[in-house]
Amino acid sequence: MMNARCYQTAIFRSLKSVLLVFWFGIAAVAVGDEMDQPGAAGVLRVVEARCVQCHGETEEPEGDVDLTALKLSRLEDDAALVRKLMHVIETREMPPEGEGPLEADLRHRTLAELKSILHVAVQKNSNSVQTPMRRMNRFQYNNAVVDLFDLNCIVFTLPERAMRGYKDYFDPASGRMPDVVTVGNRPLGKSQMIEPRLAGVAAFPQDLRAEHGFDNQADHLSLSPLLMDEFLKLGQSITDSPDFTPKQVGIWNTFFAAPENSAMLTSVERIEEIRSRLSPFLTKAFRRPVSADQLNRYTQFAAGQIDAGVEFPDAMKAVAAATLASPRFLYLYDTSHPERGAAPVEVDDFELASRLSFFFWGSIPDEALLEIAASGRLSEQDTLAAQIDRMLLDKRMKRFCDSFPSQWLQLDRLVSSVPDRNRFPDFYFSKYRLSMHMMLEPLLIFETVFVENRPITQLIDSDFTYRTAKLDQAYGPLNCASGKNSGDQVTTLTFQRLPVTDRRNGGVITNAAVMTMTSGPERTKPITRGAWIAGVVFNDPPKPPPANVPPLPEKPQAGEEHLSLRDRLAAHRERADCRGCHEQIDPLGFALENYDAVGLWRDQYENGTPVDPSGELFREDRFASVTEFKDAILRDRRRFCRAFAGHLFAFALARELAPADEVALDAITDAAADDDFRMRTLMRQIVLSQPFRTK
Repeated sequence: MMNARCYQTAIFRSLKSVLLVFWFGIAAVAVGDEMDQPGAAGVLRVVEARCVQCHGETEEPEGDVDLTALKLSRLEDDAALVRKLMHVIETREMPPEGEGPLEADLRHRTLAELKSILHVAVQKNSNSVQTPMRRMNRFQYNNAVVDLFDLNCIVFTLPERAMRGYKDYFDPASGRMPDVVTVGNRPLGKSQMIEPRLAGVAAFPQDLRAEHGFDNQADHLSLSPLLMDEFLKLGQSITDSPDFTPKQVGIWNTFFAAPENSAMLTSVERIEEIRSRLSPFLTKAFRRPVSADQLNRYTQFAAGQIDAGVEFPDAMKAVAAATLASPRFLYLYDTSHPERGAAPVEVDDFELASRLSFFFWGSIPDEALLEIAASGRLSEQDTLAAQIDRMLLDKRMKRFCDSFPSQWLQLDRLVSSVPDRNRFPDFYFSKYRLSMHMMLEPLLIFETVFVENRPITQLIDSDFTYRTAKLDQAYGPLNCASGKNSGDQVTTLTFQRLPVTDRRNGGVITNAAVMTMTSGPERTKPITRGAWIAGVVFNDPPKPPPANVPPLPEKPQAGEEHLSLRDRLAAHRERADCRGCHEQIDPLGFALENYDAVGLWRDQYENGTPVDPSGELFREDRFASVTEFKDAILRDRRRFCRAFAGHLFAFALARELAPADEVALDAITDAAADDDFRMRTLMRQIVLSQPFRTK
């Protein structure tokens, strides 16, 4: 067998270098005495016998990795290393191409043992993961202010909320999405930005998605002195808005309006009236009972304003503006933390209520949730389960559907997609782009899976879709209705639910939005598409390419006119530092190559070369078409469920997942699998998990 030293040094500059030698040794002795040893002892014996010759016994170990000190105790102290070992085995990234694959029995035994070690490592280091204190993002702030004041309008327009709904079509309690929905596209349709809102209120800058996830991630939501000053002005602009009136503010009569006998109240009676109004208001704003000291300070402030001649409603507006600028309103935080090194403890009921409401509704808890938290019963299993069900059926779940799926699918990339007008003239109409229709199709698919509590596998291969007549016609041979174009809708878009009988349609990975946003102006980009599939579908994004690797030219160079795109990219992957990633992502991208740069089906390129979508998923499942690719993904539904649950878990926890979360993620996946991978079951299990309920 080839000596491990013959591999190029570049291969050994990452964890793969450890695994290359590690698995080279295991494969060589798979039937030898070493693997007869029980559990981890056998694995460590292999490392000691086969790996340290390159990784420890020389003055400069390969890749600066020294395995001479590798012991069971080291693995049990390093959950990250154990998880990485499991990952490269699960994805068959190791052994590398060219070496024989691990025998099935050896692979399963090794994964089982590493999983046991991971459980030990997590138990020993479970106190190392914390979600930092963080402020609300712009989306959450808007929702929280609307809920706090019971506004009949929004605070400010949010382009990041991609879909604007009409006719109140979203109703999870019904368990059924309508066959026809009327919606609009906010970021791509200027007319959709015109909506009832508070005049004179300017939104603070949009919070961008974190590199590892979403725009609610704690490590990205800091508060600079400049932004703090903006929040002070923002609170005042909200209560000073000419639209902040009894007509728009649902709590006006109970909070802002002067008492009928205001002029006859004594000073003590007035203070008591203010206090009685502020107590529930501040409790809702701060998401827990307000302390006596806090209540006194806000009460005295309002009373002082009135004593100075300010009208009662205006004094209450001033105290409301001050509330909006308070860190207790702006920040999401736990009130206490266990001592460093101590075991995790359960969050209190008010903290749990906030975690629930910001996960599901992107906002503060409602009165019902706070009342149950105040009773101390929210953390009880039956009570918590009942609240989860209540909240999942509430129309405020539209906020979850307005936030999570568009970020998970990275649909913001579609905004900057500009296919070449000469090559794709049908993409443009009037002053608009077809992408304003495209963007909403996958979002409506996601909403349907949620509202109807369907298996999340429908996100890969659904038996339905939603399209406007114009969008359906744009699919050409893959249109579902074969109806006539109903015109260029730009103000409101009418989407019709259509059955999918051709599996080249359906799901979120083969729709025109994804195909367009992962293409260039003139051609498809299989590498970009493959990276998207790896990150979005399998939650395993590739590392950025080396800075010194030039991109593939948009057009074939001289002498390449007869080559397919696959052939042109073949030379690109010959670089040693590129090969590893391309072996993983290229098959994923080429599986979608039958869809052109705007999602239109094709069987051959312009030069007549046939499109070849064939490949192999995880070096195990071969496929020859996009439908077989979907089959390959769904052959291991648990893998997709775990990847999707990882995205959802990070969104719920508002932080990047750590190795210590892996055990909980396995349990969440197992529970979802027991209920046919249904969406609400998955979300319910995330809330019931230990990381969600502890600090």
